[in-house]
Amino acid sequence: MRHLINPLDFSLDELHDLLNLADDIAAAPEKYQDVCAHKKLATLFYEPSTRTRLSFEAAMMNLGGSVLGFSSADSSSASKGESVADTIRVVSAYADIAAMRHPREGAPLRASMYSRIPVINAGDGGHEHPTQTLTDLMTIRRRCGKLDGLTIGLCGDLKFGRTVHSLITTMVRYPNTKFVLISPKELRVPDYIYNDVLKPSGCRYVKTTSLEEAMPQLDVLYMTRIQRERFADPNEYRRLKDSYILTPDKMALGKPDLAVLHPLPRVNEITLEVDDDPRAAYFEQAQNGVYVRMALIMTLLGLTEKPLADKPASSRELVEMHCPNPRCITGVEEGVKHLFHRAPDGVLRCIYCEQEA
Repeated sequence: MRHLINPLDFSLDELHDLLNLADDIAAAPEKYQDVCAHKKLATLFYEPSTRTRLSFEAAMMNLGGSVLGFSSADSSSASKGESVADTIRVVSAYADIAAMRHPREGAPLRASMYSRIPVINAGDGGHEHPTQTLTDLMTIRRRCGKLDGLTIGLCGDLKFGRTVHSLITTMVRYPNTKFVLISPKELRVPDYIYNDVLKPSGCRYVKTTSLEEAMPQLDVLYMTRIQRERFADPNEYRRLKDSYILTPDKMALGKPDLAVLHPLPRVNEITLEVDDDPRAAYFEQAQNGVYVRMALIMTLLGLTEKPLADKPASSRELVEMHCPNPRCITGVEEGVKHLFHRAPDGVLRCIYCEQEA
């Protein structure tokens, strides 16, 4: 049994098989309308979501399956103090596969350790969002015709933007990728992304605060919103929230075949006038999210022509010590061992949230 917790849970060959399946679903969805008949997806969403939750539900229903679950922690037994581990043990008796979104980093990984069904990470705090990355890959490949040799600009909240972290982690595996990291200094990519992902990969990257200077060189511009819910200080949010706003004037600086992506929802970081530009790909991106999640559900349930091979057990050495990250699942769930692994830079990092010891 396989889970999708981290973008690296799939090899490049497995990713390509999944994207090819998603493309075939997009071309002929009627071929797949009964593939998941009598199968059930549990959507375990502990924080608000529109696109991700509804796209998972639409994906399962398009495959002929059914959906059960909850859309907020308040409507689940989490409000009574039930742990993630206990919830997934129970849900494993009711469903065939589960998608979990949680505000605590590492919660889906914690769930996968106790689950008898495949678990999909649908977003864990500011950590990872691997299914959004699958959506991004499908959109980039359809727009650009390839996934290698691209210059990708990531703009906005790169510190708490889990979609950004997952996309970087995946795209460094493709040759000749270059990242332009566009953000205020306060919202730069976390150190573990630099030290454990970008630097060991040898991938080229530059940091800048200027969107205008970056625009002419980009093949892909990935806009993100400044996320109010991730800020402890409201004044800090108000100071940074309008750092980058994409307008038609800024779009005029970009390449004719530029692809503009956004994981949505947007607030004001892309003006409405940009929607009419043919280079705006974010609503197409949302549609692709349904196709790629259909492909993912089929893949994890073993309903494809080429089933996933079992992954070998991890051989990394783990050390037990306290995780200081207040957003980590270890801080709220009883009985969770605070386990750290040694990252490529030699630093000990929490297995759940990548916090440095």
